[in-house]
Amino acid sequence: ETVPNTETLKLLSELFGVSINMLLGVPQERICQCCGMPLEEGIISREKDGSANDHYCKWCYADGTYTYSNMDDLIEVCVAHMQDTGRPESEIRAYLREKLPKLDYWKRYEELSDGGQFEAFKQQLMDEINALHIEGLPKVEKLNALVGSYVNLPYRLPNGATVKFLDDNTTYLGNQLPCEFGGTRCFGVLANMDFILICTYEENGEDPELVLYKKR
Repeated sequence: ETVPNTETLKLLSELFGVSINMLLGVPQERICQCCGMPLEEGIISREKDGSANDHYCKWCYADGTYTYSNMDDLIEVCVAHMQDTGRPESEIRAYLREKLPKLDYWKRYEELSDGGQFEAFKQQLMDEINALHIEGLPKVEKLNALVGSYVNLPYRLPNGATVKFLDDNTTYLGNQLPCEFGGTRCFGVLANMDFILICTYEENGEDPELVLYKKR
């Protein structure tokens, strides 16, 4: 059998939206080389040209950009998502602190990092969001990578239409924050190069209301 060359494999990967390993039928188990998450086809990261990068999940690497430059920040995010495993938080933290430094991204961080450019971009977004002075919204001090399909809520507009503003396959920066006035509703903050979106919702994203959608 003839195996296509690397460039052909990249083109096929982009065309069919699958990784090169899947095209080649490679059965090996893969994990994200930033967070250690097992990699399934639906959560593999993408390059700027749309081709799959099967070394990372789409939360840790998006459109050619690494989304984490601080291991402690990544551990906080992972701990929050692993608490339903039933393991004590201290045990999860110890596991991550032992595992993450062994992954390729963190071993090669000085080589792979962007010199702080992405962190500077996140800080710029936070400054812009905080400058809006949204009533009840606490100061935004952290933004995490969030995949569109998990946060693409439908909002009802004044004309009665229901609209979604996000792309399910795009990775955004965002966070969830409690309302300063108490109650059960939370604020959701999302942003990227093009816009800032602020909303409120009940638990599990129920009853979402759009507070602000602003082009940057």
